[in-house]
Formats: sequence, C-alpha cells, structure tokens
Amino acid sequence: MSLKDTITDDMKNAMRAKDTLRLGTIRLLTSAMKQKEVDERVTLDDAMVVAIVDKMLKQRKDSIEAFEKAGRQDLADVEIAEVKVLQVYLPARLSADEVHAEVKSIVAYLSTELGRPAGPGDMGKVMAAVKAQLAGKADMGQVSVAVKAALTS
Repeated sequence: MSLKDTITDDMKNAMRAKDTLRLGTIRLLTSAMKQKEVDERVTLDDAMVVAIVDKMLKQRKDSIEAFEKAGRQDLADVEIAEVKVLQVYLPARLSADEVHAEVKSIVAYLSTELGRPAGPGDMGKVMAAVKAQLAGKADMGQVSVAVKAALTS
C-alpha cells in the first residue's frame, strides 16, 4: 500500500473516530498533495509525499517558534499536535552520527569525481547530492551543518 493510500485510510478512520484535530491535519495534507498533483500534472509517489510532509513539518516548526515568541502558547500547542500527526508519515530519521557518515562518504565521492578535495565552494554540489540521497530520511538543517563541517575540515 502506498503512503498516499495510507493517508487516505487514516483520514477515513479519523472521520469515524470523530478525531477533529487528526482529521483536520490529514485534510490539510491531502489538500497539499492534490494541489501538487494538479499544479505539476503528476501522480505522487511516496518520495514526493514525504517531501510534502517534510515541508509541512518545517512550516509547523516555524509557526511554533513564532507563537512561543509572541506568548501564544495556545496556538503553539495546536501546531505541536499537528506535528505529531504529520510525523507518523515520515520514514525513520537518521541519527546525527549516521548523517555525518553519509555526508562524509558523499563528500569523498565528489572529491574523487572532481579530482581535487571538495571545499566550501562546492557546497551547492554537495548539498544537491546529499539532498537526493537523504531526502525524507534526515532533517535538512542538520544535514547542512554536517556538510559545512565536512567541507571545512
């Protein structure tokens, strides 16, 4: 069963259970998925759905930070609950050590491909390769820090 089908089934189950928070969050997700399908005229695969969920999680985390700075903990709590619902649809995340190991191997591969050691000027090339390999498996903020560390050492 695809991730898209799983999300649809979860929406039906949330309707039956009258779980309004979960239902609302899943409806937002399905709306974003349908919008992507219509805009780009594609059928979403699991990787594309994970990218949408990742984007929605980043938006929620930014909102939580803004609400907490503004002293609106009630709104932050709603966003935190939505984050918990959305995280169910992501694959297991890599640990910091695993991210550093993956980044080091990609930097080493690109260095051999370039014929010289990769440096800070190659950040874009490295990030493109890392993003292709670790999309949905790791937090891209954490990946960016690992890439910077690998390129400066």
